[in-house]
Amino acid sequence: MNYPLSLRFKLIALAPQIFVEDHTGKTVCYVKQKMFRLREKVEVFEDSARKTLLSTIAADRILDWSARYTFRDATDTAFGSVGRRGMRSLWSAHYDVFQPGSQAPAFSIREANPFTKIVDGLIGGIPVIGMLSGIFFHPVYVASRPDGQVVMKLTKQAAFFEGRFKVERLADMTSTEELSVLLSFMMLTLLKRDRG
Repeated sequence: MNYPLSLRFKLIALAPQIFVEDHTGKTVCYVKQKMFRLREKVEVFEDSARKTLLSTIAADRILDWSARYTFRDATDTAFGSVGRRGMRSLWSAHYDVFQPGSQAPAFSIREANPFTKIVDGLIGGIPVIGMLSGIFFHPVYVASRPDGQVVMKLTKQAAFFEGRFKVERLADMTSTEELSVLLSFMMLTLLKRDRG
């Protein structure tokens, strides 16, 4: 993939969708979240025509407090998963990315500055002024290996009426690792889309 990637989605939409493009403007993938499901399921397509399914992301339980979301390719083979760290995610976002069959995380995703989350949440709750919080507060999420090496970064960009993020790859990764972290970032943006 040609980095940096751009992720964007409409803030007000019945069925959330993410459009992912590389730095040349070419569509990398399109994400469509299914509505009215007790158990979260997201489909990732080649483009918005939705003819070619690339993968699915499905929750392992109905309540998503500490749910694990499994990534499966078009042949329904699991190639990774991401899970939120329940109580740890109250102060700052904390997700772990797993390889198939492993209980130890291959990567951790954390919010670089938890203070941004608090200020964004406080300002975002104020009528009218809250609509502008997405312009001024830009959370940054970093994915790192257990040894602390940062491999990818997701940065919120200023935008009106939509969520816009930039994804940067900062270290070498296998194609499966890269896809797992990218899908984890997409799931994170879907779960946190109400933050503007």
